[in-house]
Amino acid sequence: MEQDIRFMKEALRQAALAAGEGEVPVGAVITKGDEIVAVGRNRRETGKSALAHAELEAIAEACRRLGGWRLWECTLYVTLEPCPMCAGAIINARIPRLVFGAKDGKAGSAGSVVDLFSLPYNHRPEVVTGVLEEECAGLLQAFFAALREKRKTQPKRWKKPQA
Repeated sequence: MEQDIRFMKEALRQAALAAGEGEVPVGAVITKGDEIVAVGRNRRETGKSALAHAELEAIAEACRRLGGWRLWECTLYVTLEPCPMCAGAIINARIPRLVFGAKDGKAGSAGSVVDLFSLPYNHRPEVVTGVLEEECAGLLQAFFAALREKRKTQPKRWKKPQA
């Protein structure tokens, strides 16, 4: 558990970097044993890509660094429960252990909305939830509160079409 907290703190650091770039603050870290082999953070806005999630960035870096697509000796730490796309990547990369902080009631696919890891896929990682949950959730809540406040002071750029 002590090691989980240490690595989740690094994922939180990545999430804070994302927030500083105007991104939704989600950070990820992949470890092999006691070593960090990859980090990632949300970059959807700056990268103009729906695929630029923290987990995918970290998985891609870990595959490059370790020289293969099977990350079967690694643990993924992420500040927010993975979405369906990221859960699929975790399964496909054969990551044996997932540790996440905050639950995601809108897109969480490790138990909140759906549990993709309980389905009969060829790989099912161990899932540890709630590590530094308050810190992870607090960072997201503060980001969205600031975004809502900013939007109140800015003129609307578009109107929702009438049905």
